[in-house]
Amino acid sequence: MKKVSTKNKLRLAVVIFVVTFSNSYAQLSPPGLGEGKNAAWFAFGVRQSLDSLKQKESTTYVGYGLKSSPDENNPFSKMAILVINEEISNRFKKNWEYSYALSYRRANNYDSDAPYAELNPAIEQEFRLYGRYSYITEGNGLKWKNTIRQEFRKFFNPDFSNAEENFQLRTRFKTQLSLDLGSSKTHHFIGGAEALFAISKENEPENEWSKFAYKESRFTLYYSISPHEIPFIFDVGYMYNLIGKGAAISDVNYLALDVIWKNPFGA
Repeated sequence: MKKVSTKNKLRLAVVIFVVTFSNSYAQLSPPGLGEGKNAAWFAFGVRQSLDSLKQKESTTYVGYGLKSSPDENNPFSKMAILVINEEISNRFKKNWEYSYALSYRRANNYDSDAPYAELNPAIEQEFRLYGRYSYITEGNGLKWKNTIRQEFRKFFNPDFSNAEENFQLRTRFKTQLSLDLGSSKTHHFIGGAEALFAISKENEPENEWSKFAYKESRFTLYYSISPHEIPFIFDVGYMYNLIGKGAAISDVNYLALDVIWKNPFGA
């Protein structure tokens, strides 16, 4: 696989991070799709207020991802993942929010060496539980949100037999900043930077624990529009995914589009 120099990767990551801090509303950010060159993510979600104060919300979405092999450019060439996700959030104080969620994911497995054919088994199933805890600061059209997210991920083969990786505990740290464009609060720029760390219990090659370690970083920049005339939010964005570290680092570029339907069952 063609590698970009670590120096250039880090330089680009810093540039994106700076851009995000001079720009979170509620985009449905792409999941990591593993090694590739380019990727695409599409999602449709429903966000429903659960109380009259609009502090509690339910967000349900279905998304799917496509990607290229590491040696090609077409981000739509291979199916990568199907995601079904349900999350409940509660803005319980002015600056504090928590959420909890359940997710099902069906990911396609490909060989890491050319010609990047499907592995056997070609599918890995994942059931995920996660919780977030966020501190939010906002004012003058800016919203800054810092989040810690803890995940439990359980993996299965297509027939629900044990996968190579039994389960994983993953910790994510994310900072996100959004900027309102104009007083109407219809147009927004949203940027984020996230670092992911994990430890896994393996089934193969041996039944043992891996080390808790840094895994990847994700940098996002979105443009969001939420017209007052219709109950929909439209988000289009870019994610830069740095996987690994040191000499083994690789990167993937994502194009992302999602649509969120607000309060279809009434506010």
